[in-house]
Amino acid sequence: MRQAGRYLPQYRALREKYSLLELCRHPELAVRVTLQPLEVIDLDAAILFSDLLLPFTPMGLALDFVKGEGPSIGNPIRSAADVARLTTFDSEALGHVLETIRLLRRELDGRVPLIGFGGAPFTLAAYAIEGGPSTEYLRTKTFMYEQPASWHRLCGLFAESMTTYLRAQVTAGAQALQIFDSWAGALGRADYREFVLPHTRRIFDGLADTGVPLIHFGVGATAILPDLVEAGGHVIGVDWRQGLDEAWKTIGPSRGIQGNLDPARLFGPRDRLLAAADDILHRAGGRRGHIFNLGHGVLPHTPVENVQALAEHVHARTRARPTN
Repeated sequence: MRQAGRYLPQYRALREKYSLLELCRHPELAVRVTLQPLEVIDLDAAILFSDLLLPFTPMGLALDFVKGEGPSIGNPIRSAADVARLTTFDSEALGHVLETIRLLRRELDGRVPLIGFGGAPFTLAAYAIEGGPSTEYLRTKTFMYEQPASWHRLCGLFAESMTTYLRAQVTAGAQALQIFDSWAGALGRADYREFVLPHTRRIFDGLADTGVPLIHFGVGATAILPDLVEAGGHVIGVDWRQGLDEAWKTIGPSRGIQGNLDPARLFGPRDRLLAAADDILHRAGGRRGHIFNLGHGVLPHTPVENVQALAEHVHARTRARPTN
């Protein structure tokens, strides 16, 4: 996750010339950025370079990125009238993303599969209501509790739009999809089930006939893990806050699991990094369905040589080992 980004010198060089939105909106640039990590790290898949919030612009939300602060919404959602002014969008409104996917499939030429992605309704709604990143999600939760009808209309709109967008990614050539509910861990089980689960499940139901693997990921979501499973996904992504074997017991044997190394481990001594990877592999027990990954995205300033050493180590430990 966050395969391409600020930890790569090649990416930082491009960012000196182009904004994040410019990189996303120009297919030839997005292709270059997507391929950058594959040139230096032994990876098993390519992850489309894009941003979760790109659908905001065609829906009527003024998206920008502020240096040092992250995404900013110039006209955040605060009322029922604000929800009413939003629209769903035709997938071609993000045609540049679809063209990036088509170009990438030609460039990759079957070497590794290409993973597309999108945001889950709660995370999208939280950004739209807060106007940017948050730690408390106070505006979001207040809106959810005080204006439940508008909340459900907003999340329904995001679910419809995201289903359309993700289906278009598959048509363009994405071979797997990951749905990020990055901030769902801010909710307790009762709130998740009432305000979020039906909308997220609508996306997974709407993608069921695409035939591609679907990954469902949330950060800090240990408490709501059974509910994430119920919402959908062939694979459930888990962060580092719970042992992989414990999480897999909750998820159940019929689903795959993705995870779950703490990204901060990549800053520590090499021996501790590889020992932590071995512990995860031991907990997986060689069972089919485990995607080794970080428990969240690669952090800025991560030593590239440690990412490569990790990939080489995991491959050496798993490629020659039979699975059950």
